Amino acid sequence: MFFVDLKKELELFQLEVKFEIGNEILGIQGPSGSGKTTILNLISGLIKGDSTEITIDDLILESTDKCIYLPTRERNIGYMFQNYALFPHYNVMDNIKFGMKDKDLYLELIKMLQLEKLLKRYPSEISGGEKQRVALARTLVTTPKVLLMDEPFSALDLDLRRDLYKNFRQLIKTLNIPVILITHDNEEASILADKIIHINKGKITA
Repeated sequence: MFFVDLKKELELFQLEVKFEIGNEILGIQGPSGSGKTTILNLISGLIKGDSTEITIDDLILESTDKCIYLPTRERNIGYMFQNYALFPHYNVMDNIKFGMKDKDLYLELIKMLQLEKLLKRYPSEISGGEKQRVALARTLVTTPKVLLMDEPFSALDLDLRRDLYKNFRQLIKTLNIPVILITHDNEEASILADKIIHINKGKITA
């Protein structure tokens, strides 16, 4: 189980959320500025909370009470950012292979995300939607213990998104890991997420 209990004083409100999920997809929805991305940043260790408890099964990633704080690089958490964060001097193949732990998974991702024809190109030579698919493959190929996704399909056109949803959900089930998915798209949330929570001003409202 993946357990999260976060408290963080922000400029406009106090973020205070608590939830627990198994190897499933949790969708998080809410208006802009409600704290969704901050939740992911706290879980990944990019920022510290005021009072935090994050555990994966018996492994404590962070505990304010026990004075435990694993840095981001030691948490083995995959984080797909909205801005892709690709290496501009690496081609698509080398971007995806960075941190690769499973060659079979790499080949499966290349096929599922329709990246075969892009492998020799560089990020400056591909579209925003293509960059997003590359970023998704690069995140998954590291076989993370938990996957965090911030609007992962927002740059893709509607037809491609719908094509990817089924394959993506099947792949996540194969990886058998907890996933936290931020999305503004109600259809996307209903198709992909096993559970959905809504956030407003740092609090879970439903």
